[in-house]
Amino acid sequence: MKTILIAVISLLFISSCAPPGSGGESTGSAITSFAPFILIFVLFYLLILRPQQKQNRNRQDMLKNVKRGDKVLTSGGIYGKVINVSDNDITVEIAKGINVQMTRSGISAVVNTEKEVSKPKGSS
Repeated sequence: MKTILIAVISLLFISSCAPPGSGGESTGSAITSFAPFILIFVLFYLLILRPQQKQNRNRQDMLKNVKRGDKVLTSGGIYGKVINVSDNDITVEIAKGINVQMTRSGISAVVNTEKEVSKPKGSS
């Protein structure tokens, strides 16, 4: 991605350093005058819009796949266990005997119950 960014910036710089046309006549076609704008839009799409769409798709999949027994983190920062799941509402047990009913969109993440022990780099 960095190489694409550098290439686009250098292309924009080179196109802006071109000598102006003589007199009042225009040099080049309409496509070459809009090329920097097109390149900026493509760069904007590749670096911002596409990753955001992928992140939204992953979140929607995560919310659809929430099931009973999953440990979740709510958007308020509360950890709990899913007790009941309906169409748009879920019931989360946040403490023994304390259940909270909330919408699916209130879930921030599904917490992995199996914690892997990570070894520091360089150790065998």
